[in-house]
Amino acid sequence: MTACGSSDDAGGAAGGSTSGGGDDAITMGFAQVGAESGWRTANTASIQASAEEAGVELQFSDAQQKQANQIQALRSYIQQQVDVIAFSPVVETGWDTVLQEAKRAGIPVILTDRSIDSPDDTLYATFLGSDFVAEGEKAGEWLVEDSAGADQVNVVELQGTTGAAPAIDRKEGFESAIAGADNIEVVASQTGDFTRSGGRQVMEAFLQSQPDIDVVYAHNDDMGLGAIEAIEAAGMVPGEDIKIITVDAVKDGMQALADGKISFIVECNPLLGDQLMELADQVVAGEEVPKRVVVEETTFTQEEAAAALPDRQY
Repeated sequence: MTACGSSDDAGGAAGGSTSGGGDDAITMGFAQVGAESGWRTANTASIQASAEEAGVELQFSDAQQKQANQIQALRSYIQQQVDVIAFSPVVETGWDTVLQEAKRAGIPVILTDRSIDSPDDTLYATFLGSDFVAEGEKAGEWLVEDSAGADQVNVVELQGTTGAAPAIDRKEGFESAIAGADNIEVVASQTGDFTRSGGRQVMEAFLQSQPDIDVVYAHNDDMGLGAIEAIEAAGMVPGEDIKIITVDAVKDGMQALADGKISFIVECNPLLGDQLMELADQVVAGEEVPKRVVVEETTFTQEEAAAALPDRQY
């Protein structure tokens, strides 16, 4: 889920700080994945606005989708002795060493949007984010229902960034949901890195290599929008010749759904800022917080997207 008014800082030291409070204000170091999608842009904007409103001193860095940049940013925050660190991990693994450093420094860590794969869950205070497996399941369940009674349904999958939690989980959830449908087959699956350009490039290759494609399952809207470009360039009609299922529900994706180019969208809500600031306040105060905080989300058909668009915040 990829998707942030992001700073262009390479993620070493903090990007520009957002100052909101007095001398006793909480200082948060936040290491963002990057600015790879409309979702991520909305996510960053939400965090920055909520920090300012809550009076949290925000030290922000953009990792440009590189784990090394995020680790460098986290070490910078530890050296600065911030009150709390929050970050959305680029990939699931490889965090134990730097998070041990934060733990030894007595700095609590909050995971946002994406979790980590570590045997030691004491390395972070809580994880605020979506249930990516459930998102994949919702996408697969819609396809099973939509394809009931149809002959062979060939699906190509545009995966998110290799090793990233949403890519792993959305694939797992989708495969689980379609497992009992003998008429549905994923004939090709490749990463588009959660970007529109990546989605277009991979879709162009799929159109060359796969003689018969019925459905595209894209792990986020941006890759789905890239697939639309490739399908149209090939002289076909997205939504008719090839159905498209995506995850996120950002404005561009919702507009494509309302226009009939995308067939179904599973929501992944990027507006985590207010909840993150509340959790930060609690963990800094030493209060107990749930280890897992799941964001409420829904799904959208064409009619539902058209109805939701006028009031859509992202």
